[in-house]
Amino acid sequence: MKYNRNVYQALTMITQFGINMLVPIFLCTFLGIFLDKRLDSSVFTVVLFFVGALAGFTNVFRFARKIYEQPAVTRKRSAGKELKNSEHIKEGQINATAMKRRISLEKENRSNFI
Repeated sequence: MKYNRNVYQALTMITQFGINMLVPIFLCTFLGIFLDKRLDSSVFTVVLFFVGALAGFTNVFRFARKIYEQPAVTRKRSAGKELKNSEHIKEGQINATAMKRRISLEKENRSNFI
């Protein structure tokens, strides 16, 4: 079986998304249960659950933004390879204007996504 690094990296990221979401929810919920039992009330569990959910969503958003920004260098390298193939550029040469155009299109697509 061939070792495919991309598959394992994707599984790791999915796991990190789950952990980043669930840990704050569970910690805040258990803290709310503890406080409710200790203080004989029923408010803390619900309030801290939503605080944990908000913290989890914030963690996932930050993590996703970091992942989205990180592989930009890799995309630029692959864009250069695509330009070589699509615009019939000789091996080892990259048309600077075509590369700039491709990068500006990627930036425009990225700004439309966010």
